[in-house]
Amino acid sequence: MASKQNAIKAALPASWKVMRLAGSLGAEVRGVRLGEAGPEEACAIEQLLNEHLVLFFPDQHLSIDEHVALGRHFGELEGHPNLKNPFTEHDELFELAATQGGVADEWHTDITFRDDPALLSILQIKKCPDVGGDTMWTSLYAAYDKLSEPMKAFCEGLSALHDALPHNRPDRMAIHPVVRVHPVTGRKALFVNEHFTRRIVELNATESDNLLGYLTRWVQNPQFTVRYKWQEGSVGIWDNRVTQHYVLNDFDGERIIHRVTVMGDRPEAAAITTWKPWIRQGRLSATSRHDRQLYMYLKSLEKPD
Repeated sequence: MASKQNAIKAALPASWKVMRLAGSLGAEVRGVRLGEAGPEEACAIEQLLNEHLVLFFPDQHLSIDEHVALGRHFGELEGHPNLKNPFTEHDELFELAATQGGVADEWHTDITFRDDPALLSILQIKKCPDVGGDTMWTSLYAAYDKLSEPMKAFCEGLSALHDALPHNRPDRMAIHPVVRVHPVTGRKALFVNEHFTRRIVELNATESDNLLGYLTRWVQNPQFTVRYKWQEGSVGIWDNRVTQHYVLNDFDGERIIHRVTVMGDRPEAAAITTWKPWIRQGRLSATSRHDRQLYMYLKSLEKPD
């Protein structure tokens, strides 16, 4: 591990200063101007993300064009499939304002209700309160690694249904593995979240509620997390494949963020499941909304004769 870290550090420009912020994830990077970043700087950022999962760059103050240009170095961008910007018009940049209800105060990975959820996000704080409004991230590597061996083996054979109910679009759904493999590092990560994940596909509704409740609480364990206090102009970049994040809604006044999101990720399962989806037999009663939702989603995947 040490040799890998040394190789990453050796590849960085000499002016970059990297300081770890927590044991499981997170680092602050100084000595780089993201508004002037090119392909070489983007490559160095990717290498650091593979090690630290989330990076923070203080005092950047990117223009919208600079922010979008930075994101394009990492792939195709998309604003948001369900939510609209309150103040700023741009197809590739997403804006959240606290006064417009834009506080993401549930643990989540971005846009997991799609077949191709977000790969990477780049966020800049445009306006923040003097006190409060910090963001926390958690390492989904650490959450998986600290499970018992029997629980790891069980979860690797499961998948989960995600939807966009928080955006008033429960019809937008996707199924992803409960444990996924990072395509670059090869490490396994726990891939369920309280905001978008509705149901363990292979379990009945009661079993799913119990396991999913446990796993979504487990990823919030403080030992897996890092907390960052923002200043206006700070930029955060994180790997959506192996992190979740949460905004502390403990502030008064306005808080505005701009974010560009790199799309195109397709989660790879840690194991091929041998179990079929659990579908309730008989009538789908009004007390089994997630049974009904899973049934309807699976029916929508069937090809016509």
